[in-house]
Amino acid sequence: MFSRTDAPARRTRTRGIVSIAALVAASAFVAVSIVDPNVASYAEDSGLASENQLAQGIGEVTGSGDAVQRDDLVVESPTPTPTPTPTPTAAASTGSSSASTYVLPAVAAPDPGSAQAIARDMVLARGWGDDQYQCLYLLWQRESNWNVYAHNVSSGAYGIPQSLPGSKMATAGADWQTNPATQITWGLGYIAGRYSTPCGAWAHSQSVGWY
Repeated sequence: MFSRTDAPARRTRTRGIVSIAALVAASAFVAVSIVDPNVASYAEDSGLASENQLAQGIGEVTGSGDAVQRDDLVVESPTPTPTPTPTPTAAASTGSSSASTYVLPAVAAPDPGSAQAIARDMVLARGWGDDQYQCLYLLWQRESNWNVYAHNVSSGAYGIPQSLPGSKMATAGADWQTNPATQITWGLGYIAGRYSTPCGAWAHSQSVGWY
């Protein structure tokens, strides 16, 4: 058993041993540093590692808008493709049929008081549109050139609508041979009953040559 007077001596010896171990470790570090300088810088780098990580962050995100930068990788947000706006189509006028999809030549406005003007008024009165008048104009231009006295000698067809025979138009008036209004009234009734609209009659005439 040691006495109380021996305690300072033990502490002195312990300190001496620790000092010698520290000196040896320092000498070894200096020797290694001379051989590999990177070892010396490692301690400094390791001391800054945590600070650099905090500054940079793992997968640091920088930038704004649509471009997102993560370290050296730049991700572009896809630009949405705009939905094309559908082109509006004009609605068919009242009484139009699929035949009105034919491309019609332009038709001039009829002269007041003419057979064409009478026909256009009657077409609109039936609730048909100007497209139907266009079809009617082209149909009867082909059939009779809008001549109230047009007569086909070989077939017997007569008048603006080329009624066959011409006497059928008597149901619209006794003056069927000379009055364009009577002939047009009959002709529109015939077209409505058989083809629904003038454009329907025109489509048939385009297909087979008659209506």
